[in-house]
Parts: sequence; structure tokens; C-alpha cells
Amino acid sequence: MSTAIDELQAIIAELKTELEEQKTATRNARDKIEHMSAEVVDSNPYSRLMALQRMNIVKDYERIRDKAVAIVGVGGVGSVTADMLTRCGIGKLILFDYDKVELANMNRLFFTPDQAGLSKVEAAARTLSFINPDVRLETHNYNITTVDNFDKFLATISESGIQQGQAVDLVLSCVDNFEARMAINSACNEINLNWFESGVSENAVSGHIQFIRPGDTACFACAPPLVVAENIDERTLKREGVCAASLPTTMGITAGLLVQNALKYLLNFGEVSDYLGYNALNDFFPKMTLKPNTQCDDRHCLKRQEEFQARPKPVVVVEETVSDEPLHATNDWGIELVAEDAPAVETTSKPAEVVSGLRLAYEAPDKLDISSNETAAVGDGAPEASLEDLMAQMKSM
Repeated sequence: MSTAIDELQAIIAELKTELEEQKTATRNARDKIEHMSAEVVDSNPYSRLMALQRMNIVKDYERIRDKAVAIVGVGGVGSVTADMLTRCGIGKLILFDYDKVELANMNRLFFTPDQAGLSKVEAAARTLSFINPDVRLETHNYNITTVDNFDKFLATISESGIQQGQAVDLVLSCVDNFEARMAINSACNEINLNWFESGVSENAVSGHIQFIRPGDTACFACAPPLVVAENIDERTLKREGVCAASLPTTMGITAGLLVQNALKYLLNFGEVSDYLGYNALNDFFPKMTLKPNTQCDDRHCLKRQEEFQARPKPVVVVEETVSDEPLHATNDWGIELVAEDAPAVETTSKPAEVVSGLRLAYEAPDKLDISSNETAAVGDGAPEASLEDLMAQMKSM
């Protein structure tokens, strides 16, 4: 009996030792995080990002701390977007989603197997708070497309900015369905809030981002996709046993394009793309600008269009410059005066050197060969025209 008690006491003592070691490790980790937080205020650990300011690319990078961004959809693109913005030192992040983390999500760049079963917003908040404890995180675990939740979503993005009662600075749509995109579109049109739409194709080899400024550019309802134009419920398009493909590479690239343009907009540097696509099969990046549809079904969009048209347009003054160059400084037709006894000059063109892995689409024919061939063709079987005949032909043209 005494032996069993001794063994039990030894086990309890061992457990107490392990518990104390865990407490010590937790205290050390907490102290490290608090020290990191103090450094953010005192010396700014984002020295690599502050280099943008020192290089005169961004006038005041620290303004990023005064920005609030809402991310709707914390999946393949949204989770990486949240991670990037957190590492960039964004002031506040508001996350919306209603799914849970599954093992199928492990091909993403963010979630880990131990988070399976947690809501995506909760799992994301835990990871992001450890990456940068200074970012204020707010999570909402509900579907924004329902009537009641849409009102909650609208109120949140309208009043939960850096200052309470102030709208967020930007909304980033990272959802994977049309219904949620339309809900975001309606909310942003109603309160006149700029937002980015993003997406990755079902075959995971292409993606895109679209910057929507109500009244200025086309909203998401101005140019609806085929599923809406044909009045087909998108849920009927799902094929049994087939799910959308997912590549962390395509999602990471799309998220990078999204965050890069969001930073340019928030910090006012560079050129923000209205629409930027990505085709992974040939690394093609198409760009375009979509103008709003005056017959849009969204009444708030029509109202924003009227407001935008009523704004005073900037006056562009074009100064007329007088050139000192000769009247015919350019020689578009390649006309030259050459002495009759001047030696002939070869005009053959050689293809430029190309790097390994590329080739010319076709070999350009030699110009000297073309002219000689044409001369020979004219001379064969045709009488030589006199100078007087040629002069007469030119006058009649």
C-alpha cells in the first residue's frame, strides 16, 4: 500500500514539475510578445517596410496603422490576404466568414491541422494575433447573405473603422460564390464605399482582382456573369463528385496582387489597377477598366453614378509647345538622296539574339533578296520602259 502511495506521489510531483515548466514557458512567450509590442511603438520593427518611405516610394508608411480593412471570406485567398496585411502592420482587421477549418483546407498557405474544427475566423485570429499583436482583430462568424446578417454586416463596415462610428477604409472580397459578392456589392453601393473583388477560377489556373468605386467604375451588378444573365441558379451548376480545384500558388499570387493594390490605394502610391487578371498557363496579366452601366439593376449604383457625374471635373490645361526642330525632321518613308556613283549598301536584317527558352515566331525575309527578285520578275518578258513613259505614268497618278 505504501509503495503505491509513494509511486502516486512521485507521479504528482513529476506532473507539478511539468506544469511549472509550462507556466515558465508561457510567461517567457508572453514577455516576448509584450516586448515585441513595445518595440512596435518605440522603434518600429517593420524596418523593411519603412524602407519604402526612406526610398521615397511611400510618403508616410506609418499611416498604415490608421487604416481599417474588412476581409469577407477567410479561405484560400482571404487567409493569405489577412496574413499579408497583418505583417504589413495594418491598424485593424475585421474578418467575416461562417465556415469551419477542414482537413481539405490544408493545401492553403495559412491553416494547420490542429485548427481543424475551429471556425475560420477564430483560427485566423489566433494565428494573426501571434504574428503581430498590435493589429486590432475583430471577427464575425455568420453568413452575410441572409436578411438579418446583411444588416449586421452593413452596420459593421459602416461604423467599425479605426474610430468608432467611422466606416472602414476598404472592403476586400475573398468569397467564392456570386451571392456573397452581390451582398458586398449592395452594401458598398449603399454607403458609397470602395472595395476590391477577387477570385480564383474553378480549375485553379487563373485569378483576378477588380477595384470597384461606386459611380466611377462598374459595380458587380453592372456586368453580371453568365450564370445570372441566363437566370440559372449557380447551385445547379455544381457537378456531383467534382469540386473546385485549389492551388496554393494561384491563391497566393492572387492574394499578393490584391494586397499590393490595396496598399497602393490606402497609402496613395503607384497606380491602382481597376481590373487585373492572371492566367497561370502562360503568365498573362490582362488589365482593363469597366465603366458603370447606366441601366444597372442596383438603385444605389445609379444614385452613385449621378453623384459622380455631378462632381466638378478637373480642368486640364494643355500648353502648346513650339518645336525648334526642322519641319521634316522625321523621315517616315525612308527617302534618301544618294549620289549615282555611291557604292550599294546592303540592307539585310539579322534577327536579334533571344534568351534560352524563347524563339522568333518567324524568320524575317532578306530585303535585298526581295528587291532583286522583284526586279528580275519585272525584267522577265517585259519591255524596259523609257524615262518619258515613267514620267507620264507618274503625272497621271
